[in-house]
Amino acid sequence: MKKSELLRVVIAFFIVAILTFTIHQFRSTGSSTADFPIRQLASSEKLVDVHVDEGSTGSEIAAQLFKRGIIESSQSFFKVAVSDARAARIAPGIHQLNSKIAAEQALEQLLDPTRIPNLIKIFEGGWNTEIFKALEQNGFEQSDILKAAKEVQLPQGFTSLEGVLYPAQYSFTKETTAKQALEAMVNRFTLQVANLGLSNDPKLKAQELITIASIIQAEGDIKDFSKISQVIRNRLRIGMPLQMDSTVHYVKKVRGSVFLSTQSTLLKSPFNTYRKYGLPPAPIGNPGLDAIKAAINPADGKWLYFITVSPGDTRFTADISEFNQWKVLYTKNRKAGAFK
Repeated sequence: MKKSELLRVVIAFFIVAILTFTIHQFRSTGSSTADFPIRQLASSEKLVDVHVDEGSTGSEIAAQLFKRGIIESSQSFFKVAVSDARAARIAPGIHQLNSKIAAEQALEQLLDPTRIPNLIKIFEGGWNTEIFKALEQNGFEQSDILKAAKEVQLPQGFTSLEGVLYPAQYSFTKETTAKQALEAMVNRFTLQVANLGLSNDPKLKAQELITIASIIQAEGDIKDFSKISQVIRNRLRIGMPLQMDSTVHYVKKVRGSVFLSTQSTLLKSPFNTYRKYGLPPAPIGNPGLDAIKAAINPADGKWLYFITVSPGDTRFTADISEFNQWKVLYTKNRKAGAFK
């Protein structure tokens, strides 16, 4: 055999070897776009536990799903996840999934709260006392929770645990300690606000912005968040008391009532913004992302007053006379049962 022919044979051998190795690696890591077909699921099927870590990326979740035999390829799930905004809401914790299912089904199962054992739901605006109660109902000891609340490390610039327990769905194993559970919520908060510019405001500190966000969360609907944010800033700027009902509700630990008695506004508490000027000393709950964004980026306006005259109808003004007229309408609607 001539040298030139021998060289071609050797080159061909190496090309085949490289291709074979590449295909093997491609398959072993689930890098193809192969996908199991969507199928009917039997209730008798054995479920596979999938643990989603805090801050897991779509590719990391995809790799685990492939490794656990749930999907046919990691790329199939990644392709579905990047095209569906709901994928960002996959909760950290244990998820119980069927095996050998389509990537689309895998995403739906990861978003299904019934597939998360020991699910703890923290709603937007939830108080720490309510979160502690939810932990207690899921097997954590009250004494351990209260001890952990004093020990957990707070984000830089914060002195209050209230406000930094991020509202989301959580699932903890039996081995999880109360401190680890609270740390997971704080870490989720830190991750969510990392790129929002909490420390960039020249007039308000990070905890003050979260305090504003907690009031926004408690005071209105999402469509009004940025306007409420501006009302708070406008009042702070001119030294006007905030007079937010939500701060008194926080003191009294009551929910669901739109009526606030005159006697309630006289309560002695640093959180009572009818008696105390400026912001409360700490957040009055744990706000969600939309409220936090609104606190950082208020709408542009001169409003000093707002009132919800009927469900879904919140009005803003800088005119006290107009506000008082709306207040009469609110009272009329409340007495007629509009807020029940």
